[in-house]
Amino acid sequence: MEVEMHALPRHPHRARSAVLALTLGVGVAGLGAASGAAAAPTAVGLAGTGQQPAVVVGASTASATTASATCPPRGWALGFSDALDKQEVQGVEVGGLSALARDVRRHAWAAIEDHSGDQPTRMWFLRDVAGPGDPTVSGTLLLRHADGTPYDGSSFDAEGLAVLPTGQYVVSSEVEPSIHIFGRDGVEVGQLPVPARFRVAPEGQATDNATLEGLSVSRDGSRIYAAMEGTLSGDVSRSGDDTFRRVLVYERGASGYHLAKQVGYQLDPGMRISEVSSYGRDSLLVMEAAWNPTDGNTIRLYAAPYLSAAADVSEVADLGDSPDLVAPKQEVADVTSCPDLGAKAKEAQTNPLMDNYEAMAITHLSGHPELRAGHGPLSEVVLLSDDNFNDAQTTRVLRLAAQLP
Repeated sequence: MEVEMHALPRHPHRARSAVLALTLGVGVAGLGAASGAAAAPTAVGLAGTGQQPAVVVGASTASATTASATCPPRGWALGFSDALDKQEVQGVEVGGLSALARDVRRHAWAAIEDHSGDQPTRMWFLRDVAGPGDPTVSGTLLLRHADGTPYDGSSFDAEGLAVLPTGQYVVSSEVEPSIHIFGRDGVEVGQLPVPARFRVAPEGQATDNATLEGLSVSRDGSRIYAAMEGTLSGDVSRSGDDTFRRVLVYERGASGYHLAKQVGYQLDPGMRISEVSSYGRDSLLVMEAAWNPTDGNTIRLYAAPYLSAAADVSEVADLGDSPDLVAPKQEVADVTSCPDLGAKAKEAQTNPLMDNYEAMAITHLSGHPELRAGHGPLSEVVLLSDDNFNDAQTTRVLRLAAQLP
């Protein structure tokens, strides 16, 4: 199978606005274990011409050395890397990364580029995202319509990414919004249904650029979760409370995935959903995010456990006036309160370690016995920031340890 790398002009740097600094993406927890026997290793060369070495795109790593690098209440900062920031690989700029998912068949992490403008929408494949060392780029893949023509930013804004046990890619777009399924060659093979009220106004109740931002698949591949970044106009309470969001839950059946339920979720005031990542049997880790020009980015991680037991709010007309139906959540880590680990910020940040984190994945924590011994089972949570191709922002990988309920 050919993995494409086209020599493309650099993206123009786009100005940041208050609606940026969003996250969606998707993290996949332990998908390798759920995928059965992996296919034979495939050479993921940058030009698709056979085996080629991975491209090391920089070296800018810092790691925490003690168990005191806490991100309360149940998180620890392990390290970060800026190695991917403002790098070019064969004339193509690496940036705008909005989702992260493990692709076991490629022995790599897949990250998707959002807001690609008039350039083809692509996935980048990365290695050494989790664990020590700097990330390297090992390949890329363009996403195409069924007729073979490439998707681009004119009608497609890729925000969420998940990899199914079959190896197919699930990608959410904020434009309509929509959820697409692509084959291993990047060609679309189908879509999942999205309820009409989730469409951008005036066709529905959603706000432009604030729709299906979070996407994840359960460990066993039986469920797909798609989370709204913004609220539906019909879910704002009578008092004006707009903190309520919906998560679409698709379940796998004999003929594919079908929409099984909607789950309600309530954000902290002023926050939005930037990403979700599935873990355990039916739980989600939710990344809540906010940005303002004075304080920079605020990032908090919350667990929403046991969503199978959560109420189905599909028939609830106004979630804002039914707060008792939202799924309970537990704070895992206030990432903004992590130690800065010596990171440097290009713009105003309360904590220079912060940036526009939009991607998240959960992995098995190896090493750090001092943390595991004191706190029991821990997971590694990897965050990846979207620089929006903006000189004032950074493409950064941040590694955390977290105790998940």
